[in-house]
Amino acid sequence: MNKKTIGLAQYKKRDLQAFIYLMPWILGFLILQLYPFLMSLYYSFTDYTIGATANWQGTANYVKLFTKDNEFWNSLKVTLLYTVYTVPGKLIMALAVAVFLNREIKGINLIRTLYYIPSLFGGSVAIAILWRLMFLDNGVANAILTALHLPNIQFLGDTKYALKTICSLEIWQFGSSMVMFLAALKQVPQSLYEAAEIDGAGKIKRFIRITIPQITPIIFFNMIMQMIQALQNFTSAFVITDGGPLKSTYVLGMKLYKEGFSYFKMGYASAISWVVFTLILIITLIIFSTSSAWVFYGDEGDF
Repeated sequence: MNKKTIGLAQYKKRDLQAFIYLMPWILGFLILQLYPFLMSLYYSFTDYTIGATANWQGTANYVKLFTKDNEFWNSLKVTLLYTVYTVPGKLIMALAVAVFLNREIKGINLIRTLYYIPSLFGGSVAIAILWRLMFLDNGVANAILTALHLPNIQFLGDTKYALKTICSLEIWQFGSSMVMFLAALKQVPQSLYEAAEIDGAGKIKRFIRITIPQITPIIFFNMIMQMIQALQNFTSAFVITDGGPLKSTYVLGMKLYKEGFSYFKMGYASAISWVVFTLILIITLIIFSTSSAWVFYGDEGDF
């Protein structure tokens, strides 16, 4: 056997070993992700209900969704409002805290950890229940207002406040974005700040003209990730208000859940899931299309 044949045999052996190590992930992807993904697309064109045979009916689910289901349009509106409230709010809060924590003081690592802890419970039912208890009519929030001699607010019973109360939970869990911003802030060259300070630029001007442009890639990344998360929200709306009052917090995630697991209309629920997927795809593409105008990378030269 010549050297070329031996080398080829060793190469094939390494390929086989790599394939064996990758097999659990490949199987998991095929069985738990790709197969459900494709089947949901198929079911969205059927009248499939749990325990019954799926009958092909073309685009009937989508036609009903867009032309006859007023509840869907309300859910779409609520979901978009939720996204508009939470994504900017979360990014602003995360960046503000990251700027505050971007300093070397005694105990700063502990402080950073404490700020990050809420994000460890993201999507947690227990946290949603706690939030609900805090904002009940006799909860902590109204107790504080009473102590300050201010009128109580029906945070969960008034359509003006219910959605904002749920949004506040999402904004409060800003830790993951904060960590990303903190890492980005530490990569900004100090020489830029020193040069700007010599030129007489104040803190606000340095932040706007140096800090923000330098961290736009992370702003872009966080915006995409938080937008995707917001459009898929379910837990907080379901646990805290169950979509009420008067469907003011009835997000698309709840609409999908109710159709699929309360009414067992899995075909219709699959159609809703693909509308959510398409919505996420469209908004993501729009953000990507605008990124060249405001996202700057270190190898692009002057800002």
